Amino acid sequence: MGDVAQRLAEIVGADNVASGDAVGDDYTGDEALAGGKVRPAHVVKPGTADEVAAVLRLATEESVPVTARGSGTGLSGAARPMAGGLVVSFERMNAILDIDTVNHVAVVQPGVSLSDLDSRAAEAGLRYTVYPGEMSASVGGNVGTNAGGMRAVKYGVTRHNILGLQAALPTGELIRTGGRTVKTSTGYDLTQLIIGSEGTLALATEVIVKLHPRLPHDTTVLAPFPALDTVMSSVPRILSSGLAPHILEYIDALTMAAITHTAELSLGIPDDVRESSQAYLVVALENRDADRLAGDVEALGTLLTELGASDVYVLEGPSARKLVEAREKAFWTAKAAGADEVIDVVVPRSALSAFLAESQAAAARTESGVVGCGHAGDGNVHLAVFQKDKDKRSQLLHEIFAASMALGGAISGEHGIGRAKKEHFLKLEDPVKIELMSRVKRAFDPAGILNPGVLFGRED
Repeated sequence: MGDVAQRLAEIVGADNVASGDAVGDDYTGDEALAGGKVRPAHVVKPGTADEVAAVLRLATEESVPVTARGSGTGLSGAARPMAGGLVVSFERMNAILDIDTVNHVAVVQPGVSLSDLDSRAAEAGLRYTVYPGEMSASVGGNVGTNAGGMRAVKYGVTRHNILGLQAALPTGELIRTGGRTVKTSTGYDLTQLIIGSEGTLALATEVIVKLHPRLPHDTTVLAPFPALDTVMSSVPRILSSGLAPHILEYIDALTMAAITHTAELSLGIPDDVRESSQAYLVVALENRDADRLAGDVEALGTLLTELGASDVYVLEGPSARKLVEAREKAFWTAKAAGADEVIDVVVPRSALSAFLAESQAAAARTESGVVGCGHAGDGNVHLAVFQKDKDKRSQLLHEIFAASMALGGAISGEHGIGRAKKEHFLKLEDPVKIELMSRVKRAFDPAGILNPGVLFGRED
């Protein structure tokens, strides 16, 4: 340990290395509810891409497992290190290098937080549209997990908003992929291969993100429905209407009660409507013109009524913001309520009703509680699972994941696999695909030092 620590200090400076008992608790995991915390042997805080590359070269030479860390807000255990391993924290690499108003891109280091990027982009009338629910999350962390969020229904997830990377390979080499162009057809798309790889292939040291115009006018509409099936059948109609919502969320009644209570938010819904509602749609529209937005909101209200909404509420600015913020923090509400696991599963929009029915049936079979909300516009469901018994919980999760795949979906839409879902992923996914992914992993990381035990591979 002493020799590695000394060599790390020579690369990044002694003040930027912590070893043994000096490693703080913050570096022992992420926000995943499943699995314990693990204290690594070392934490290193590089300040440049060259330092990251040198650290990885050393780790390969010494066969030290490496876990990358942004802000630690992930939910899949991908930022949980290994005992005896090394955490590369990007907290010092937090500079916004360029806001390019001609090409509508920003060039940032991986430790930049979403809130800082949002503030800087706003000064130019632009915005980065990936909002996964925690604005303290880092851009590099978003790259690792291919983070999504509520605005993905209009703007897409991380991979749709990243044009290029600089990345350090475990061999100690630096590569650049993509650039400030909006399209390329030149060889394999290494940018997209690295995005979502959960720190198992390469570590991003610079990111080129796409920026969009920040539209000046927006309105949020809340519609309670008496039946969950009606909510789900309404989603395709809203998306085909041409209204182009940038938020289209469903929230079940229990989750709505919990998040509004936690946020101390009164939405002005009469008691009789609230008591008869099983679920809600939250629809947000935006426009550059206030009159056009008003027309769209009126058309949306008419459509929601036709689709079976009990009522339609146009929320004022502060109420709208508080509701969206409360929905974004639903994970923390579920955690505070004692949830034993929070998962995200994605299915085709047409299969949402069937998937939720299968999930409730699985919950009943395992005597568990399952409640939630989700990005209805893109079929991404977030479920809070209440089941203390580990075996029953594992059975329930496996049945839920299997149901999603049987309906044409996937185990995760935006949180990733990490360590938390690996067992289910390996059992349910096509073994030919798993082997192909393993070969890609070996090509990037022949020594196997990057996040071993994440996605596939042994934990020790």
